[in-house]
Amino acid sequence: MRDFYRAYVEHPEVLAEAMSVGWTQNVVILEAELTLQDKLWYIRAVRRFGWSKVTLAEKIASAATSTEETGNPIYPLAWRKLTEHGVSCEGKTARRLTNSDYDQYDLLIGMDRASLRNMHRICGGNFAGKLHLLMDYTDHPGDVADPWYTDDFETTWRDVLTGYQELLKRLRSREGK
Repeated sequence: MRDFYRAYVEHPEVLAEAMSVGWTQNVVILEAELTLQDKLWYIRAVRRFGWSKVTLAEKIASAATSTEETGNPIYPLAWRKLTEHGVSCEGKTARRLTNSDYDQYDLLIGMDRASLRNMHRICGGNFAGKLHLLMDYTDHPGDVADPWYTDDFETTWRDVLTGYQELLKRLRSREGK
C-alpha cells in the first residue's frame, strides 16, 4: 500500500486512474519497471480491455522496447489490428537489426526518425543509400504514427499501408512493371 502511494503521490491524476482498477492489476503494474507514462497507459488498457492480472502481466512482458523485445511476439494490440486486416502474425517474433543486414538486404525501412538514427548507428552509416523512412515514400514524409503513445492502431495501420503501397509502386516502376 505504501509503494502504491509513493508511486503516485506527485501525480494525483494518475493516482485517481490507478484507483479505478483492481488491486491485483495495480500490483503487476507497480512491480514492472515502467515509466509513469507507461503505468498510465497500462492502467487505461486494463479498464478498456478488462485485462486480468495474468493477461496484464503477459502484455507488459511482451511490450518491452529496445533490445528487450528480442524474441517477443508481436504486441497484442498490433496483432489484433493486423488480424483484422487478414495479416497473419503466427510465429513472428522480434529480432534485432544487425550490421550484416545492411549487406544482405537492398532496403532497410524505419518507422520513425529515432529508429532511423539507431539503424545508422548499427549499420555503421548509410554508404549505399539503403536506409529510409517508410513515410518518405508518401506525399506526407515523416514518422509513422506511434500507437504506443496514441493508442490509435488504426492511424498506424493507415500510415503503414500507405507507405508500403507507395514503396511498392516505386519498386515496380524501377523494374518497369
